[in-house]
Amino acid sequence: MTALTKQLPFGRHDLRMALFVTRREVRDSFRDWRIILPIIVLTLIFPALANFTAARLLGFTERFGADLVGDRLIPFLLLVVGFFPMSFSLVIALETFVGEKERRSLEPLLATPLSNSQLYLGKMLAAIIPPMSTSYLGIAVYLLGLLLTIEWLVPFTLFFQILLLSTIQGIIMVAGAVIISSQTTSVRAANLLASFIIVPTALLVQFEAVVMFWGNNDGLWWLILALLLTAFTLIRMGVKIFNREELLGRDIDQLRLGWLWGLFWTRFSGRGAGGRYPGLRTWYRQTFALLSSLRQPSAALLVALVGALFLGVMLTRTFPLPAEMRAGLAATDVVANLSRLSLFLSRLPFLIFFQNLRVIAIATILGIFTFGVMDVVVFMLPWIFIGFLGGQMAAAGEDPLTFVVATILPHATVELPALLLAAAAALRWHATILAPPPNRTVSESWLLAAADFARLLIGVVIPLLVLASLIEAYVTPAILLQIYGG
Repeated sequence: MTALTKQLPFGRHDLRMALFVTRREVRDSFRDWRIILPIIVLTLIFPALANFTAARLLGFTERFGADLVGDRLIPFLLLVVGFFPMSFSLVIALETFVGEKERRSLEPLLATPLSNSQLYLGKMLAAIIPPMSTSYLGIAVYLLGLLLTIEWLVPFTLFFQILLLSTIQGIIMVAGAVIISSQTTSVRAANLLASFIIVPTALLVQFEAVVMFWGNNDGLWWLILALLLTAFTLIRMGVKIFNREELLGRDIDQLRLGWLWGLFWTRFSGRGAGGRYPGLRTWYRQTFALLSSLRQPSAALLVALVGALFLGVMLTRTFPLPAEMRAGLAATDVVANLSRLSLFLSRLPFLIFFQNLRVIAIATILGIFTFGVMDVVVFMLPWIFIGFLGGQMAAAGEDPLTFVVATILPHATVELPALLLAAAAALRWHATILAPPPNRTVSESWLLAAADFARLLIGVVIPLLVLASLIEAYVTPAILLQIYGG
């Protein structure tokens, strides 16, 4: 908590005021028996049902000698028991702001001298306590039932991992729900948008099930770290975009397509205040002026590039190629493989160009839903492969540096800046929602960053990719033949 308060920034006085709001909200939540009683009843029924299911499945698997399946299934049910109560307790978090606004009980609280961050964190902490309490209650009931019925005890390390996963997932779900509650104008809209929280979390639980059934419990620690960073990101995002004046002044959500397009087009085209469009030279001068705003995302991507190469080399030791595949990396085979490209030489530049464009499109679309995480991941993938291939070349007795210089360097001098520029612009765009400028709304900041990305993509990245595809199709093979002989 101390590290979190320093980042926001958030001092002891702010924390004390936030906890004051938390106590008030928790007391009011537990007073409403129409919400708490059904949650507690369902929390007690579902673990009992899961315990009955686990006992029957364990007996069934033991009958056919598949004890391993039962041993992996019981911890998974423990994970589900921790997730299930939070899913229907999420209604408390969804009503945090918008519910009180509809009941007209929010105005007195917003009129207090509390700061936006104090008020937001206080309400969020209050929304976390009921779901986490029901989750812990469900886990306790399930474990007690297992102990009394089949005398099964979960290993402490696995129990600690599942407890951390349930806790962090609960924080993520509540943090996302509170953001939705602070940005919508009705409880109905908030409940509809809750599917964007519950569905991804349910898919995450399924992925955790695959990891647990595979028996790779050590991999859960990396997942816990990733979820912890996600939780911190959502909390920071909620504090940054929460504004009480905007919350009170917004009565209905409107989709103004004309305003959205006008804002995007003005930024993209560089249209001035008088409606005049700039010339091509002025437009490009404005476009290149955007490069200074990409310093931080570009630096982050360069660090990711170095890490990807290192990871690829490390994977060489973990997953060495079979001897017959490694023999195919010899210099003679490289020349033989190049001769097969002559059949596609006329179409090769188009294939390379559209492949790069497809990768940028996939990374951009996925980055919208992951706040830029997939921008970095997709950018790293080819460099992981290059590091892996270079390591395999070294294991095959070839010089990896010569191979990289011959196959990558000629077109990478153009292609790498283009891909780096596209990924940095996309990362800046997708991360804008996490910390929008104080003088703009979230939608305005997001649209302006999207226009900057489109401007750089069309004006700079695509011409560079065309040039890189021509170099890769015609120059790189010639250099390879010159170096390896042919």
